[in-house]
Amino acid sequence: MKKIIESNVKQIENEIIENRRHLHRHPELSNQEKETSVFIQEKLTEYGVKYETGFAKYGVLGIIEGTKPGKTVALRADMDALPIQEQNDHEFVSEQPNVMHACGHDAHTSMLLGAGKVLQQLKEELQGTVLLVFQPAEEDAPIGGAGVMMKDGVFDTYTPDVIYGQHVWPYIPSGMVGIHDKEIMGASDRFKITLKGSGGHASMPQQTRDPVVAAGQLITSLQTIVSRNLDPLEASVVTISMLEAGSTPNIIPSEVTLQGSIRTYNPEIRERLKERFFTITNQVAAAFETEAEIDYFDGYPATINTPKWAQTARESARKVLGEEATPDFNPSLAGEDFGRYLQKYPGAFIWLGTQIEDKENQAPLHDAKFKINEKMLASGATLLAQVAVDALNQLEEEGADE
Repeated sequence: MKKIIESNVKQIENEIIENRRHLHRHPELSNQEKETSVFIQEKLTEYGVKYETGFAKYGVLGIIEGTKPGKTVALRADMDALPIQEQNDHEFVSEQPNVMHACGHDAHTSMLLGAGKVLQQLKEELQGTVLLVFQPAEEDAPIGGAGVMMKDGVFDTYTPDVIYGQHVWPYIPSGMVGIHDKEIMGASDRFKITLKGSGGHASMPQQTRDPVVAAGQLITSLQTIVSRNLDPLEASVVTISMLEAGSTPNIIPSEVTLQGSIRTYNPEIRERLKERFFTITNQVAAAFETEAEIDYFDGYPATINTPKWAQTARESARKVLGEEATPDFNPSLAGEDFGRYLQKYPGAFIWLGTQIEDKENQAPLHDAKFKINEKMLASGATLLAQVAVDALNQLEEEGADE
């Protein structure tokens, strides 16, 4: 089966690349993926894959039913782009001003289409059903698209026994795959704090309740949550990334706004951090005779793999890319909407190494100069197809043993 999958993917490698380049030229933002959805539907029709639509507005569910009875495995790819003006000079740059596939979702979609085409060709050999989940709005944190897809019934008819997602990862060499038995991506919460005091002339601060001084103290104090209130072995981050205060040098403003992000893995640590965040913010504000208005947004949960199905993916990756393809890589505190699927279904999220050959000039995810090594697209499609087959076979074997 491995050789057949590899051979069939090899035959469509150029098509996978061209599909990716088409999507890269025509990116669409979260909840605006209309033409991307149409393109996916056209391709699935061309491949003979039946599908359903109407999930999270533009989501698509491809359905490949094997001729042999069995369980169900889902493969997910995200579809949306980012509000970034591309700064690359290759022949397929974005034609949409200020919109770019800077996170690789064009590659995810094209690889899943490629895997779907091959699996459809092999459905006579499949023991069960493979679902192709094309999800919009992954970048629309904290709401996202995964939860909305499930709320809209994407799995009402076909319920996955296992679900996998794959993300291009420019931080690891091409030919390598990052797989973790448990935590791989972090929970990503956001906040906005408005400190309200009373302003006045800079020469007479005694007549004010200065929210700028309160903000300065608060920025420092919030860092003590991680350094003094949490287990130092538990990775967590509190980042203040936006600060808005005042409009002229000689006036103390009456209001300061701070915004930022909180990243964690452990759900208990996440709740403890949130609790301390509110306590410290309100106490610092009160100490400086200001008031704190807090908007806290619970974002994506941590993406926590199921160890058994992570191991299946690891074995599949070794089949496709070799025994040395799965070294240990550190997990990331970046957020990922796929975590919501893993709260309901067992499965795993994996990183496909796509670092370009000129690694010194490799731009990170969400960068205007982001690129991937397109040679890995065929490998990614092969891996998706292989892990689907391996998971179905494993589910069949487990069922036979019961």
